[in-house]
Amino acid sequence: MAGKKVRMAVAGLGFGASFARIYRNHPDVEYVGICDGAANRLDAMGREGFTRQHHNFDELVNSPDYDAVHVCLPVTWHAEPVAAVLKSGKHCACAVPMGMMLEELRAVIAAQRASGRNFMMMETMVFSTKYLFAKELHRRGEFGRLQFLRAAHYQDLEGFRVWEGLPPMHYITHAVSPLLDITAGRASRVFCLGSGKMKEEFHSRYGNPYPIESMLFEIEGAGIAAEVTRTIFATAAKYSEEYEIYGEKLSFFSRTGELVRALPLPANGLGIPMQVEKPDFPLNFESLPESIRNAEATHGNSHPRLAHEFVRSIVEGRKPAIDAVTAANWCAVGICAHASAMQGGRVMDVPSFG
Repeated sequence: MAGKKVRMAVAGLGFGASFARIYRNHPDVEYVGICDGAANRLDAMGREGFTRQHHNFDELVNSPDYDAVHVCLPVTWHAEPVAAVLKSGKHCACAVPMGMMLEELRAVIAAQRASGRNFMMMETMVFSTKYLFAKELHRRGEFGRLQFLRAAHYQDLEGFRVWEGLPPMHYITHAVSPLLDITAGRASRVFCLGSGKMKEEFHSRYGNPYPIESMLFEIEGAGIAAEVTRTIFATAAKYSEEYEIYGEKLSFFSRTGELVRALPLPANGLGIPMQVEKPDFPLNFESLPESIRNAEATHGNSHPRLAHEFVRSIVEGRKPAIDAVTAANWCAVGICAHASAMQGGRVMDVPSFG
């Protein structure tokens, strides 16, 4: 699409409204349509000047007026609408996760390959300011050899009907993605245990007995293990999306924003001393168009970066940063982890999607 502006649509204005505003201000976007079943959301966006409106998702998918659709629909309904967008000949971005079953992941990959259009999973964590800082340290070799990785996602979602009873590991990419992205790898084997007791009234929807799940997985070819814990219900924990990168020379802790650096071995040769540093985290928005640099600062300032990457991948005719195969690898480890927990911690092989 070199030289042509992208005609964009956003489906789902609960989470998608901020993206609609970013796309409208992007210099490579011609216009933005919006879709939501709630009239009040459409009316509110209409007062901001979004006049291309759709009440029905099928109508949006079948419209010839768009080149791309960003899907921000309810968390359990992603794979089917994404496949529909791709089959209609449009590019597609999607909120996480891409799917909650292995069959859904395979269906999206098949639809993307058959259509030849771009798919991008819009994982916020790996486009956040802190993670991009850590990734640059790794690129420069400052961590030395990576030795171990850990992450956690603590959140209570009681009262949000679609979430109630959801297996924790089915919504795990915020924790998994920095671990797999920093190693450019995929999880090959996983072992997971459930913990605690789900409220009885939440148990029936998904058949999940656990409010908490913890997994340990192996990263293929990296010689590294990674540990991830996810909580959703019935646990008194402060909201957090956090990860820890342990290297031979340097480690990073996202929750505190601290670096721990190994200093030279002292003369007595007894234990390497450690130095704690609190770095500044530059936004580094210089690569973004000026018109979207002041977008709403959500999820670690990731939204304008994600929107720009998706749009530019279309304009430049290249794969986006988190394509369908990468997204499937990031989602599959959580799906297999929950299966492991439901079988008492059986070690599970995680399929490779190419």
